[in-house]
Amino acid sequence: MKYNNFLFKFLIVIAWIIFVGLSIEACALLVNFIFTFFNPAVLKNLYQKLDLSAMYNRSTATFYSMYTFILVIAFFKAALFYEVIKLVSKLDLDRPFSSFVSKKITSISYITFMIGLVSIAARQTADNLSHKGYDVNMLNEFWVDSNAYILMAAVIYTISIIFKRGIELQNENDTTI
Repeated sequence: MKYNNFLFKFLIVIAWIIFVGLSIEACALLVNFIFTFFNPAVLKNLYQKLDLSAMYNRSTATFYSMYTFILVIAFFKAALFYEVIKLVSKLDLDRPFSSFVSKKITSISYITFMIGLVSIAARQTADNLSHKGYDVNMLNEFWVDSNAYILMAAVIYTISIIFKRGIELQNENDTTI
């Protein structure tokens, strides 16, 4: 059991590291986005070396819509790991089947599904823009794994249903004893 507790605490630390990294990325993207309102010249020096100046010069609406996709996905990913942190921080390994755990797992599945949906919408929009002559290749890294998020959401949702059933069985067990 000590090994499991150590491993669990290690996973909590990893979740925090990922959350901090994703939060920094989301905030950096947001700061860049805000800067573009006041000084479009910074477009060549955006976070992660995104040079969207050609898109901005061609259509500001297209630039803002694509950048909004990037921001939404980045903040959803940070929110996902925040939910994971809340889950693992309050998870009782002796009694894992609780309504809190079930709600958190369901919430994680919904956020994961939203990341997948927004990523698919962004990818489709980018594909449409590429047919119109826009260079969107540098944006693909933000939604390349959209299908994986949809699949992951389905798996996590299935786990949440199993947890709900586990809670029912645990409650039945507690009342019959």
